[in-house]
Amino acid sequence: MHSKTSGRSHFDVGLRVAITLALLVAASASQAQSPTPATVPARVTALTALPDMAGIAAIFAPTVVNISITGTRKISTVGDTSSDAGEEGPEGQSPDPMRDFLRSFQQRFGGLPPQMSLPVRGEGSGFIVSADGVILTNAHVIADADEVRVKLTDHREFMAKVLGSDKVTDIAVLKVDAANLPFVALTPPSPLRVGEWVLAIGSPYGFESTVTAGVISATKRALPGDSAVPFIQTDAAINPGNSGGPLINMRGEVVGINSQIYSRTGGFQGLSFAIPIEVAQRVQQQILSTGQVHHARLGVAVQEVDQTLAQAFKMDKPVGALVSDVDKDSAGQRAGMRSGDIVLSVSGHEVDVPGDLSTAMGMAQPGDLVELVIWREGARHTLHARLEDAKLSVAAAAVNATARMAMGPLGLALRPLQAEERRDAGVASGLLVEAVSGAAARADVWVGDMLLAIDGQPVDSVAQASAAQARASNAVALLMQRGGLKFYVPLRLP
Repeated sequence: MHSKTSGRSHFDVGLRVAITLALLVAASASQAQSPTPATVPARVTALTALPDMAGIAAIFAPTVVNISITGTRKISTVGDTSSDAGEEGPEGQSPDPMRDFLRSFQQRFGGLPPQMSLPVRGEGSGFIVSADGVILTNAHVIADADEVRVKLTDHREFMAKVLGSDKVTDIAVLKVDAANLPFVALTPPSPLRVGEWVLAIGSPYGFESTVTAGVISATKRALPGDSAVPFIQTDAAINPGNSGGPLINMRGEVVGINSQIYSRTGGFQGLSFAIPIEVAQRVQQQILSTGQVHHARLGVAVQEVDQTLAQAFKMDKPVGALVSDVDKDSAGQRAGMRSGDIVLSVSGHEVDVPGDLSTAMGMAQPGDLVELVIWREGARHTLHARLEDAKLSVAAAAVNATARMAMGPLGLALRPLQAEERRDAGVASGLLVEAVSGAAARADVWVGDMLLAIDGQPVDSVAQASAAQARASNAVALLMQRGGLKFYVPLRLP
């Protein structure tokens, strides 16, 4: 019995030894195929450790302010949008339902004046950039404001003065009468990387000092109608009221000013856009030094180059900004640019996407001489353009447009109807009344009315109207259209 027991005991010991040796061999093989334990913690820490968002929020929150405004806004009730033109929302939706309602009412029933003044109230965010109370925010936050009130996180409130506002970049600079305020020291931020963490602070829907976080989704994002700004795209939750607040990276640098969202509902849907802080600082410096902002203008419309276009233009890869149109008498036209050119670089800086050209123009000054490398007819060419002042270009265009309008004894300033305006009004020809004085004003002609005929003769050009006004005697009959209603207006001339 004992020997059998003793024999079984030796067998068990041998089995255990064999199993132990097998496990040791397997462990050695596994260690040979995987990183050593000493390297794993460092890599895991580098890849998975979260930044101290709470610490960053605590530092920056006192510098972020709530902005509330009151004022009045003039809204056109007719087709002319020159007085209240604004950016369209996603999918072409209007950002102003009241304006659309009033225009619809005017078209169906008439009886409304061409313009109405409506009260405006709004809220947004901003952040203090100097101890003596200079504040950066969005231009659209303080648009139409008669009164701007700033509230700090310590509940103090100040009336703010608008030092300047720039609609092109959507940047405004405010000033409050205070001292020793907590402020953000703006410094050139580190280069942005897609995927890095960012933090936003603002007052969405009036909830002050709200902190949200996300990542950089894209850089140099060009948006329709915003060619002057290379936006930063993020997925940090931004809602109405966040506009004007700072976007901060995890190194404690302000990298942008939250400005827009893309949404089908009006609320956050994962697409937020911020103005790069370099653009904002340039605007701030101009406003503080001169009270005005000047933008360089090349005078070309550009679009992205996709694979098909690259093949059509005999390029190796889709890159650059394709010029779709060149404005007459612009800096681009004087430099020899033409439709079909593809801009590859500006003064040594590569243009991979149209947003790069926007960045270059946004950081340049009127009068700068830039070198443009373009792709034309299968080869590279170099052009030189002296950039013009965008504001002066627009003013010159307005002067030329005014010179084409007829203003005579009838007291009417007119312009031709656009194709869309003729289609909406259901007329084949006519002129839009842009200003009224004298006899026309006394006869109750409104800005926004359409002039269809003078003394029974249809008018479709300013020249025709000018000739008719020159022939006018003591009495004139004007065929007008207001909304969907046509009627004659008798004018008695002095």
